[in-house]
Amino acid sequence: MPSNLVFPRGSPSFASALASSIRNPKFMGPGTARPLCVATPAASSHVQAAVRCGRRHGVRLRVRSGGHDLEGLSYRSERPDEAFAVLDLAGLRAVRVDPSRATAWVESGATIGELYYAVGRASDDRLAFPAGLCPTIGVGGHLSGGGFGMLLRKYGVAADHVLDAVLVDAGGRLLDRDAMGSDVFWAIRGGGGASFGIVLSWQVRLVPVPPTVTAFKLPVSVDEGAVDVVTRWQTVGPALPDDLFIRVLVQGGVAEFQSLYLGTCDALLPVMRRRFPELGVNRTHCREMTWLESVPYVYLGEGAAAEDILNRTTSLAAASKATSDYVREPIARAVWAEIFAAWLAGPGAGLMILDPYGGEIGGVPEHATPFPHRAGVLYNIQYMNFWAAGGGDAAAAAGTKWIRDLHAFMEPHVSKDPREAYFNYRDLGLGENVVVGNVSSYEAGKVWGEKYFKGNFRRLAIAKAQIDPDDYFRNEQSIPPLLDAQQPVVISE
Repeated sequence: MPSNLVFPRGSPSFASALASSIRNPKFMGPGTARPLCVATPAASSHVQAAVRCGRRHGVRLRVRSGGHDLEGLSYRSERPDEAFAVLDLAGLRAVRVDPSRATAWVESGATIGELYYAVGRASDDRLAFPAGLCPTIGVGGHLSGGGFGMLLRKYGVAADHVLDAVLVDAGGRLLDRDAMGSDVFWAIRGGGGASFGIVLSWQVRLVPVPPTVTAFKLPVSVDEGAVDVVTRWQTVGPALPDDLFIRVLVQGGVAEFQSLYLGTCDALLPVMRRRFPELGVNRTHCREMTWLESVPYVYLGEGAAAEDILNRTTSLAAASKATSDYVREPIARAVWAEIFAAWLAGPGAGLMILDPYGGEIGGVPEHATPFPHRAGVLYNIQYMNFWAAGGGDAAAAAGTKWIRDLHAFMEPHVSKDPREAYFNYRDLGLGENVVVGNVSSYEAGKVWGEKYFKGNFRRLAIAKAQIDPDDYFRNEQSIPPLLDAQQPVVISE
């Protein structure tokens, strides 16, 4: 790799290169373990060279696409003595759209905002890609963990639409779908790509959307009946027509219902009156626009333009902590009343985001990809809390304690055996790898791995043993290699 693309600790540009894609300022403090260098490849050969160099010198690589890993594991280590380098893929961000075939090739360093914009413009707003809401998320990490957003109920998760990929393995080889093998290709589509190598680019299938979609954001306060409406939403949201997605952002004394409908307001209103009259949606709430325009509207707010999703920068004013749950049985109204009164109303409280499932995602078998949260799921919960970036250890401890305490309170009301969690909402509180003999322990990995992947975790560990038996690509929650598996996992697709 050219020396001008590598920034060692002693370089005057090291700090800025490291901070360029850090999204959570709590991982910028002096106590955070730093890499030996930050490498910014501009070609696939640079990535291959970095892997070979790292193997030769005993330096592991942490791979960063957008920097949104909620535990910062793409650019930091929990182990101060670990020698590692950061490979930042932001320079590999090309997007090539083929509207005639409804496909695109996208490099891992692109953001989903850049992917959305390219797809919308190349297809005259007739094609889309079903991934997340936040436009600054890197494609590489997002697709490799599953990836879902407002098209979830219509088209499933982003990983369901990956057709091919190019990966650099632990030997520095460049492999496509056929060369990496069916087990590894299955694994990188939702099982965390950084465990198996470095995915440089992805071929994805695009999906059709109508020229006009309708969005609304409707806040309902506790005084206006938020407890009852959220309670009702639990059974309505996952059972609506697939073209209609209504999520809920619950914060303080307000539940904001955020919706995308693949059609016009005239078509939406009768559905809302018939299926969810409790929300009281009327024509004044409707905003008709293209699918591409709906992305900044939902995430950034009224008046945001499509070009705004190309901005790769984010605010570092607040640090954060998050975790997740899956709900398979409706939570009782009394519990929601307690959540609003006891958990969301006080100072230092965070928020909850509820994303409905059902529709297309529920019709896909759990083993089709590593992402297993399919049939029977009503909705996903993301818990988040924020505090001022300069608030110090006390603020961080208080913000994290709120997450931990609410998560503990919710245990009787969410999925069980295992208590499911979403890999892209990574949380080290669910467990960390234990290294035994220089390889991550499979048994220790099951503690956190079966929460994210359920019965797919064993198959992921077998795929890891095929592509990276020495466990070169590892972090605190990477897939461990199952080296002594006697029988292969055979699943009919």
